[in-house]
Formats: sequence, C-alpha cells, structure tokens
Amino acid sequence: MKTRNYAIVALAALLLASCQKEEASYDASGVFETTDVIVSAKGAGEIMALNVEEGQDVTAGTQLGYIDSKQLELQRNQAQASKSQAEASKTQTMATKDATSSKKIDVSAQVASYEQQIANLTREHDRYEALYRDNAATKKQVDDIDYQIKTLRKQIAAVRDQYSTSNTSIDKQGAAYDAQVQGINAQESQIDAQVAQINDKIKNYAITSPITGTILNKYAEAGEYASPGRALFKVADVTKMILRAYITADQLTRVKIGQRVKVYADQGTSGRKQLAGTITWISSKAEFTPKTIQTRDERANLVYAIKIAVSNPSGLIKRGMYADVKF
Repeated sequence: MKTRNYAIVALAALLLASCQKEEASYDASGVFETTDVIVSAKGAGEIMALNVEEGQDVTAGTQLGYIDSKQLELQRNQAQASKSQAEASKTQTMATKDATSSKKIDVSAQVASYEQQIANLTREHDRYEALYRDNAATKKQVDDIDYQIKTLRKQIAAVRDQYSTSNTSIDKQGAAYDAQVQGINAQESQIDAQVAQINDKIKNYAITSPITGTILNKYAEAGEYASPGRALFKVADVTKMILRAYITADQLTRVKIGQRVKVYADQGTSGRKQLAGTITWISSKAEFTPKTIQTRDERANLVYAIKIAVSNPSGLIKRGMYADVKF
C-alpha cells in the first residue's frame, strides 16, 4: 500500500515538474482581443429596419438598416419645387428680355437713304456752283441745293437722337432683366446647396458598418427611437486579432516594435496551435500585474503591456482566449 502511495506522489511530482518546465518555456502570456467599433446613429427618428444579429458577418458599406427620413425627404421635395419655380421664372424673364431687345431699331438703313440723297445733292451743288461761276445758273439755285443738304443732315441727327434714346431705354431694360436672371441663378445655387445638405443628411440615415467584420453586440431594435450618438451595434474584424500580453522589466530590452514572435493559442483537447505574430505596440509605462495574467517571473509586480498582431483567417481564435508568447 505504501509503495502505491509513493508511486502516486512520484507521478504527481513528475507532472508538476513537467508543467513548470512547459510554463517556463514561454516568455509571456496574454488574452486575445479585437479592435471594436461601436456604430452609432447619425440621425434622429424611428429605426425602420436594423438587419443585424450577434455573430453575423457584415461587409463595410453594406446597408444594414435605416432610420425614418420622411421629414427630410419632404424638405428636399419642397426645395426642388422651389427650384422648378425659379427655373420657370428665369425662362420667362429671358423670353421677355429677348422680346424687348427685338424692339431695338436699326437706323442704319434709314440714315443710309438720307446720306445717299445728300451725296446726290452734293454733286448737284458742285455742278450748279460751276454753272453759277460761268453765269449759267443763279445764286438762288445753288443756295436751294445747299439748304436741302442741311435739312437732310438735320433729319439724320434727329433720327439718330430719337432712336438712340429709345434703344438706350431698351438696353437699360435688358440690363435689368440680366440682373433678375443673375439673382435667379444665385437662388438656384442656394437651393442646390440646400438639396445637397438634405441628401447628405438622408445618406446618414442609412445604417452601415464602417468595417468588414463580425457583429459582437446589438443595442437597438427596429421600432425604437434613435437619436444622434445612440449606439446601435458593435462590430469587430475578428480576422485580425490582438494579443495583449505583459512582460517584465528585464524582458523589455529583448523586444521591439515590428519584431516577429511565436504565439501559442489554446485549442482545447487539440492541444496548442502555433501562430505567427508581430509586436505592434509596447507600453511606455509600467503597471501592476493584472490578476488574470501570469508572467514568467511570478515575483514581478510591475510589468509592461505589449500588443501582438495575429492573423486569424480561419476564425479559430476567439476573443478572451489565452495564449502564450515565445520571443
């Protein structure tokens, strides 16, 4: 009987020594975690749909639900109706301007007729003046032609003055119409900006995930009221895990950012699986050893946290799982 007890004690001692040897073969231990993103509502209103469930895989940018945006759509319709009215007003104003501009009178044809008569009379004036010098015509004949030329020139000046005043008035009306069109264009630009703002707000009422990942928690349901900033769900990319481990001060000089390390993740009855990891962050401040973490040196009270990036395409690693690290 004593021999059997001795054998049991010896076996226990052997197993304890084996466990201590295995534990001592690792440089650090830690827990897997992910970078979580809490997706919040960007608008206020009733949640009309929220098609997500915990554990569901989602793709970045895919619409997962939406918040009621009826009031915004009505505002957009009103703004678009105002723009239609502005466009109709601009079309009418431009048509009125064209009709007014068509009333401008071109005096060049009428003036050309008077100038042709003046040219003819000038030739007659020169001929009669030559005859008058030869005593073949009278002075009155020359003066009559000269008077006709002066009369025609006054008529040309009167015509130009009359129609210039009329055309100037038409030009002023045209300038006023141009000013109206510019004002309508400014109004249309303002409405376009307003519609763009409303469209941006409506876009924010669509619920999407900013990253491709897995839904971890769902905080709201369809039919509930959402206000800006209210959390709707939590999502994380579980294909990229982070192992937060802790090292002692004497190990700090053995690690650096970018260093490749070996990570041994617990696989239950299947044993431990070796994975490749990369140190991405090293804390610059020491902290007391977390109760859930065992360090290589049990006497260490102050440790430094490090983060190790581990690829998890197969999804075998879960949040909260323990793992050991070998530098």
